[in-house]
Amino acid sequence: MTPLFIRCLIAATTSLALIAGPSAWAQSDTARYPDRPIKLIVPYPPGGSADPAARLVAGDIGPRLGQTVVVENKAGAAGAIGTEAVARAAPDGYTLLLHTSVISTDPHLKPNAPYDVQRDLVPVSLVVKGPYLLVVNPALPVRNVAELIAYAKAHPGKLSFGSAGLGSSGHLIGELFKQAAGIDMIHVPYKGGGPSIVGLAGNEVQLVFDTFSGSRALAESGKLRAIAVTGDARSPLMPQVPTVAESGLKDFTAEYWLGIFAPARTPPAIVARLHEVISQALQNPAVRDQTMSQGNVPQALGPAEFARVFASDIARYKTVIEAAGIRSQ
Repeated sequence: MTPLFIRCLIAATTSLALIAGPSAWAQSDTARYPDRPIKLIVPYPPGGSADPAARLVAGDIGPRLGQTVVVENKAGAAGAIGTEAVARAAPDGYTLLLHTSVISTDPHLKPNAPYDVQRDLVPVSLVVKGPYLLVVNPALPVRNVAELIAYAKAHPGKLSFGSAGLGSSGHLIGELFKQAAGIDMIHVPYKGGGPSIVGLAGNEVQLVFDTFSGSRALAESGKLRAIAVTGDARSPLMPQVPTVAESGLKDFTAEYWLGIFAPARTPPAIVARLHEVISQALQNPAVRDQTMSQGNVPQALGPAEFARVFASDIARYKTVIEAAGIRSQ
């Protein structure tokens, strides 16, 4: 073998490696995934419904992946700061986002955000869904949804409903309820779900659509009155509380969800692996029990199904936002 032949062979081999390099490296990285800790960003402060769910799932999937999954609360700008951090992260499966269904409003309420949730993120797995609890101040003379609607129609514009802020899930469900019931209520935005419940207890507002984790204890103690749940069935946590549909507003349902996203262009094999371990975690009886105790229902929909839910909610909330005249943030 001549020196010239050897040099040509080396050059050809190097050229082939350079051509195949990115693909080869990507396949190698995917095969080794994960080989370092994973960051799960929650775009809200500790507390609420997202943070405990994130920590519960992270604690279970970490050992399944053989790596630590670190939950990082990156709050600010109504969830935009944490969302942007993931949208701009490397698409390698090491930076993930756990967001609420409120992310479905971003295309319409955050048109100037430095990211596009449909272009820059890929759905990995739905984690849980859950109904809202419709709670009222005990001084309000209503015991069910039919009485609430009748009272609102007899006193147009006199009822106020609170929420965690403009464009929050509680705000949008309140607007959806107004539209479905044909009533007039005033929206009062607070700086968080906790303050809205404090305002409800103090009768600053008369009703709130809240999570079970936020209001169940106060309702059971009598400080608030739970008159309905917004799901399609009663909750086992408070089976005595009827659904909105069965107590005065036929066909009305509204549920929130929590889901995990990754940066766009994350390899499908990594997305599939993440969904696999999330699904396994939600089948763990200990995780299921704790999830249910938070008022959530485990539902590990895969990437394609989750993407359909996401797209459907974006369209649904667009209609609500436009009908209510909610301005972009």
